[in-house]
Amino acid sequence: MTRRTDIDVRPVTEAELPAWDRALNTGFLQAPTSPDEVLRARRRLFVPGRLLGAFDGDRCVATFRSFDQEVTAVGGTPVPSDAISNVTVSPTHRRRGLLTRMMAQDLAAAKERGDVVATLIAAEYPIYGRYGFGPATTMAEWTVDVPRAGLDPRWAGPEDGGRIDLVDGEEVRKLGPELFERLRLAQPGAVSKPPAWWQARTGELRFESPWTEPFFAVYRTAGGEVEGMTAYTADDRWGDAKQPLNTASVKWLIGATPAADRALWRYLCSIDWVTTVKSGWRAPDDLLPHFLPDPRAAHITSQADWLWVRILDVVRALEARTYEAAGSLVLEVADAAGLTGGRWRLEAAAGGKGSCTATTESAELVLDVRDLATLWLGDESAVRLAALGRVREERAGAAREADALLRTSRRPWCPDMF
Repeated sequence: MTRRTDIDVRPVTEAELPAWDRALNTGFLQAPTSPDEVLRARRRLFVPGRLLGAFDGDRCVATFRSFDQEVTAVGGTPVPSDAISNVTVSPTHRRRGLLTRMMAQDLAAAKERGDVVATLIAAEYPIYGRYGFGPATTMAEWTVDVPRAGLDPRWAGPEDGGRIDLVDGEEVRKLGPELFERLRLAQPGAVSKPPAWWQARTGELRFESPWTEPFFAVYRTAGGEVEGMTAYTADDRWGDAKQPLNTASVKWLIGATPAADRALWRYLCSIDWVTTVKSGWRAPDDLLPHFLPDPRAAHITSQADWLWVRILDVVRALEARTYEAAGSLVLEVADAAGLTGGRWRLEAAAGGKGSCTATTESAELVLDVRDLATLWLGDESAVRLAALGRVREERAGAAREADALLRTSRRPWCPDMF
């Protein structure tokens, strides 16, 4: 077995991309060798210093990628983030500290750049808490039993005078970014979509081979304004009596208004031959069931933690968001990595803005940086975390006061996998 000190963790060069890609595929249990078009796509997105690899001799045995991102804080402020993805360790090199070394190197660089938080989508729950990440949003997938929904099969158009149009990938790339910005800046937990996101979802960049083009539908208001868009695929399943039993699977759905969401979901439930609609990743308090005459026709088939956050700057993170009420609280934040621990006074004004300053006053609420991350977007309760022993009250009632400040009326949601 190679000693840990003999394994080199370093930024990957462009020439090393095929070796890095092979290790990535190995870690994700995919065919080791990628098609040329996938490697071409990776080269187009290559940013020196943002791909890390662990090398045992000439062989890449662990992978790590980060990229610039913004995540929307409560109140709508975009916060600079270090988005982490493509994390693998080959099965031959587990338990040698390779992820710890790559994570420490990346988070230190992110802190130096001035990123406020780091983000990721965790494939496995137990891994990332030890690096200071906490689950900050939840995802739900809904399945709609279309025949039970109670929709009028004779009418499929929007009820508000708007219209649904089918478009191609080029039109999506033209209309999508501006539309998504409207949703992103209103949705705590949403993350920015770089141009490559739109290129990959419309086939201009291909990280999947073969690539299957989805259907794209756009919702326009009666005045012609684009307020919603979705991409979906459909299977080809028929019953024994020659009845259609097809499922429409939503890849993504962007609605800038509830009216747009309603129009798109009703459109999807009105497509001929479709008897089931799968929603893709939605907020756990999504309005989808209540757009249907019978809300019981939609049920949650999967629900789990989704966006994980690692706070790199407590002051900037807490001052970036707004607050539900006026109040004051002294927080003591532990950070084993030494990136942002300390004692802070959070002051929230009646108008929603907050200030955060270092203090020597006695702590009222003591918590780890991973638990502050879980509370930051307003989805979790400090009272619940105190009951679990993850938050400690030094003053009775401090957890309840934290909830009054931090929790939000609608739950945060991250629409994307990255």
